[in-house]
Amino acid sequence: MSWTADQLDLIGRSDELEILTRRWTPIWAVTTGGQVYVRTWHARDTGWYGHAVRTGRARIRVPGLETDVTVAATTERRAEIDGAYRDKYARYGTGAVGPMVADAAAASTLLLSPAGAAGAR
Repeated sequence: MSWTADQLDLIGRSDELEILTRRWTPIWAVTTGGQVYVRTWHARDTGWYGHAVRTGRARIRVPGLETDVTVAATTERRAEIDGAYRDKYARYGTGAVGPMVADAAAASTLLLSPAGAAGAR
């Protein structure tokens, strides 16, 4: 299943996406090439990131959309994803965006895909 244009717009316009693995956690997310990507500046086995990687699934929400997703690690399209982070979050400055486009964060990139019929709220 693919993201719809409306879903990508909702996610793209939202400053943060909330991800639920054990509890709702706000994180930065970008859309590019019809896909949704998230990263963590500090990958670890605990917290939302570790749980999402272990289970391969999560639930996400932004205003107007809440849906289950599959989660897959990816190293593809790094330059494009880095650029999307820089463009979307530039207003926070390089001190905030820099860690999200560093090698360690890029290595933590996750591709989020709709798990089934996506639900709008």
